[in-house]
Amino acid sequence: MNKILYAEYLGAFRIKLVFSDHQEIIFDLAAYMKAKKGSLLKALHDEQYAQRFFIDAGALCWPNGLELSPERLKSL
Repeated sequence: MNKILYAEYLGAFRIKLVFSDHQEIIFDLAAYMKAKKGSLLKALHDEQYAQRFFIDAGALCWPNGLELSPERLKSL
């Protein structure tokens, strides 16, 4: 199972992600929020809140319960 090992905020709602298979991507959170809807995404429109992400069990997570799996992030 592929996992996120490292995440770094780059600014402008972009997050660098490094996966256990050594692949690196730049996740554009702003584009994701434009394409997706949901109550958990509302808080992420605040850039300071968006920067509060953390990695839990290999997924990208936020304190409000939003969790994005490595598979979802790599398919974007």
